[in-house]
Amino acid sequence: MIILGLSGALTHDPSAALYIDGKLVAAAEEERFIRDKHAKHRMPYEAAKFCLEYAGIKPAQVNAVAIPYAPIPLFGSAARWHYARRYWYAPDRGLDAIFAGNRRFYRYKKHIQWCLQQLGFDLKKIEIVPVEHHLTHASSAYHCSGFSEKTAIMGIDGKGEYATTFFGVGENGKIRKIKEFYDPDSLGGLYGALTEYLGFEMLDGEYKVMGMAPYGDAAKYDFSRLAKFENGELVINTAYANVIGFRRHKEKGKGYYFSPKLIEWLGPMREGDIADDPYVHYAAAMQALFEKLALEMMDYYLGDILRETGKLAFSGGGALNVKLNQKIIARPEVKELFVQPASGDAGTAVGAASYVSVQRGVPVEKMEHVYLGPCYSNEEIIAACAKHASQPRWKKIENVPQNIAKILADGNPVAWFQGRMEFGPRALGGRSILGCPSAPGVADRINEQIKFRERWRPFCPSMLDTVAPSMLQTDHPAPFMTFTFEVAEAWKTRVPEVVHEDGTSRAQVLKREHNPRYYDLMLELEKLTDNGVVLNTSLNRRGEPMICSPTDALNMFFGSDLQYLIMEDILVSKV
Repeated sequence: MIILGLSGALTHDPSAALYIDGKLVAAAEEERFIRDKHAKHRMPYEAAKFCLEYAGIKPAQVNAVAIPYAPIPLFGSAARWHYARRYWYAPDRGLDAIFAGNRRFYRYKKHIQWCLQQLGFDLKKIEIVPVEHHLTHASSAYHCSGFSEKTAIMGIDGKGEYATTFFGVGENGKIRKIKEFYDPDSLGGLYGALTEYLGFEMLDGEYKVMGMAPYGDAAKYDFSRLAKFENGELVINTAYANVIGFRRHKEKGKGYYFSPKLIEWLGPMREGDIADDPYVHYAAAMQALFEKLALEMMDYYLGDILRETGKLAFSGGGALNVKLNQKIIARPEVKELFVQPASGDAGTAVGAASYVSVQRGVPVEKMEHVYLGPCYSNEEIIAACAKHASQPRWKKIENVPQNIAKILADGNPVAWFQGRMEFGPRALGGRSILGCPSAPGVADRINEQIKFRERWRPFCPSMLDTVAPSMLQTDHPAPFMTFTFEVAEAWKTRVPEVVHEDGTSRAQVLKREHNPRYYDLMLELEKLTDNGVVLNTSLNRRGEPMICSPTDALNMFFGSDLQYLIMEDILVSKV
């Protein structure tokens, strides 16, 4: 059974994923190939082409193409009626939802058909299977979790077709909906609107708001007027946020998802890179409200299931809020939390394909790692060096972990390009910039000279699985950097460069079987520094997608102050 999943319905983050007999053999985001972050208004052509070519699969061999967007009926679902009623002040949108509410689906399907034709598919012979957007998020979490017990399922994001929030239960491979909320009642949308107000781009800067929040005091501002959860219903105050049409605040020709009334209340939008008063407090207040409402909804709809089984599968863009995830893990009724590592819309390609595979009687494997993209040989890397305009100096080295650990221990950041590229937003040792977390100032150096990003944003650690129980004081699985943990006091001074303002770290805990070379690097660093931990951030510059190919890596390397780049066994240096 061969199922190809293609995402991109919501005009951002198109991706492709390929399941063969229940095994996820390849997955990638379009942005990495075309070098355009989020690849807005594009289809996942290059990503799908890679998946098929990597697996050696011809279009005629694919049994079905699964897409994470489906038509929503006018009757039998409250979605379109809810949308029209709640957006009463924009009657054109409301009438459109009622009379032409599936227009976007049919437009998207035509784009998918075009994409498939470019890939060599015969549209008369391939079945395109639409799956509701939030069901794909649910599937990407539940079916990939490996949980065999009854499992609570939660999905929080901006919106799919109309739904914004999903609560359900998974049992014996089947997913049952318990409750959905619909646009504009979207907790993820509210967070996105405040992300815009705080000077970042919605669907890109939410993690920056989360990183800013620990510098503020949530108690200084009461954000409760923005949203409430009462009697089982989430209601966003659309006088302030999640607004459309004439209610949008407009500035410099752009319309935002918040209203002028929000500006009247909180003051002008934030500008620049400084995390200052009052905006740090606004970020803290928004984060606190997000956590409060998400936990209240989880308790209301999933509490009984969690007390019964202790298993929770979580996806949607809101699942990338690692501070919320820390609060969830702290709940006594939650024994284990699985967060889909590609919880944003790129992950819906995996969700759609996994859902269709299971529906057709082929269970999918647990998602143990995200090394699902392209890889390159030493010969391909040398060829890229030979063609590059900068004429890089390179040499092939032996014992890469030992040699690179020495460079790191000397206080030098290193661009680390090894094996298959990661799927999802986190660098996990495939395409990373690394530093020694005990070297004073290495985080600032990477921020100022290489990443060119805001100084207040945290850096994260990757660590040996033998280190995590001591440093993080937990044995909860954390392979994907989807959780933060309180760092033990003794470790805060040992690895200060990866401890955030609030004393936590968003950690990757690595088992050797999933990335042996990266694991061995940390073993060698442990011999030199007594810490089996490395500072890890994505291999890219600010505003760019993560690096995919050797040429991408060389372009980034020579466009920054990095001194060392290791690609497989090939060391490129400027010194």
